[in-house]
Amino acid sequence: MAEDAGARAAEERGRQASPYEEALACLSSLITRRTRADGANKGDHFDLLFDYIKILELEGPISQLRVIHVAGTKGKGSTCTFSESILRCCGFRTGLFTSPHLIDVRERFRLDGCDISEEKFLEYFWWCWRRLQEKTNEDVPMPSYFRFLALLAFKIFAAEKVDVAILEVGLGGKFDATNVVQAPVVCGISSLGYDHMEILGNTLREIAGEKAGILKHGVPAFTVPQPEEAMAALKEKASQLGIPLEVAPPLDTWSLKGQKLGLQGEHQYANAGLAVVLCRTWLQRTGNMGEALLPCGADLPEQFIRGLATSQMQGRAQVVVDPVVSHQGPRNSGFRPLVFYLDGAHSPESMEMCAKWFSSIIKEDSQEEGPGEGRLDDNANAQQRDPRLLLPRLLNTCSNHGVHFHKAIFVPSQSAFNQVGSHSPPADSPQVDLSWQRTLQRAWESLHGGDRDSVNEAKEDARPDAAEYTRSCVFPSLPLAIKWLRDGSQQNQIVRFQVLVTGSLHLVGDVLRLLKR
Repeated sequence: MAEDAGARAAEERGRQASPYEEALACLSSLITRRTRADGANKGDHFDLLFDYIKILELEGPISQLRVIHVAGTKGKGSTCTFSESILRCCGFRTGLFTSPHLIDVRERFRLDGCDISEEKFLEYFWWCWRRLQEKTNEDVPMPSYFRFLALLAFKIFAAEKVDVAILEVGLGGKFDATNVVQAPVVCGISSLGYDHMEILGNTLREIAGEKAGILKHGVPAFTVPQPEEAMAALKEKASQLGIPLEVAPPLDTWSLKGQKLGLQGEHQYANAGLAVVLCRTWLQRTGNMGEALLPCGADLPEQFIRGLATSQMQGRAQVVVDPVVSHQGPRNSGFRPLVFYLDGAHSPESMEMCAKWFSSIIKEDSQEEGPGEGRLDDNANAQQRDPRLLLPRLLNTCSNHGVHFHKAIFVPSQSAFNQVGSHSPPADSPQVDLSWQRTLQRAWESLHGGDRDSVNEAKEDARPDAAEYTRSCVFPSLPLAIKWLRDGSQQNQIVRFQVLVTGSLHLVGDVLRLLKR
């Protein structure tokens, strides 16, 4: 049984499994049952979701949720985060369901802006798990991993009596588990691009058609400025449903009255603009647009501004000062801390946005801290996406803004195949497959002309890959890479070490976990 997996793992470590570990072991069993490749996100057995809802007695509770539903390729998580923060600042009890998580699965379920507590998570998890275990069979098997989490979100939000449930689509839209909601209050579609093409289609029109699957008859729909091909598909779907599709303009900086968006990057103004119209529409359609929330001319209500300014989202345009080097460093004006700049960009478009944000923020940091020689490291894991599309966007955009990398570090993320609960990295192994990291390294070097200098001598305890280039290196594990960076920062205390971590949300989550440990 899956319940026994956590206990067995704990016994091997000489202790009893905690209830939370047992729950995570059950979740892990669902990953092996159904995977993306078997069609769970292509519509196969989509109707089973309604069987699960009946088993969990969620038909009525789901119909009573007042939902904001958001799909898209880029920015849907940010749009949902902005929307949740705005409505929370307006005084409403909020529920936010997003994916993926970076460190702990409870990040996917936020109540009033906070991850669900372990106690509540376990209460609702076991309630759903035991009923599904009892009622499922060969014809109606246990749901796949993401579908179970979506069902769990519905149970949590209904039981906690949230005023608004903000749902981020996991993949696509038409056959996504969140699309069992038949009557959301309002729908939004963020920026569209090429992603998950093996599932959603090979053209922007096909991808947009899948994303537009969340639109419903009689439900207002909004989007952001889109490529022509994508916009045509969205408008066609809206026309078939007899609803207008309105384009939300990007938010103007003056609307914030001197405040900055809580999520950094110029692309966030488009996401913030979409969130504003989604929240206004939700307030109007639910009868909650009181006098205090009415806009004065073109000005945003104070609650909207506060919500936009206080929004937080891990792993997207996030800056973290390394606590180890900062704590151990000398207290003098010449000491410069090791700083990590994290953004889980993994498409060509998002990589360009990441590069623009990184170039802008390190220039601000340099102005604040005074002059100094910059050392820039990119820690990239492209999740099997084409490095010929990703790396030039990063390198060229930074270069155009006057930012040049000293060295690129390529390292495998430790949790790409372990998305359940808290990520526990495996022990370093000389057998780890680094072929993909070496492919990325060669692509990076080719962008610099492909010249290979003599192999650099490396410290034995750091152990970077033997085939080290002057401009890049490969490490077999993330802890070794971070140790190498920390050692270098402490040995060169007047040099500013600024490390960009990008290419994979899994990698960003691993770095955050290691820095917080």
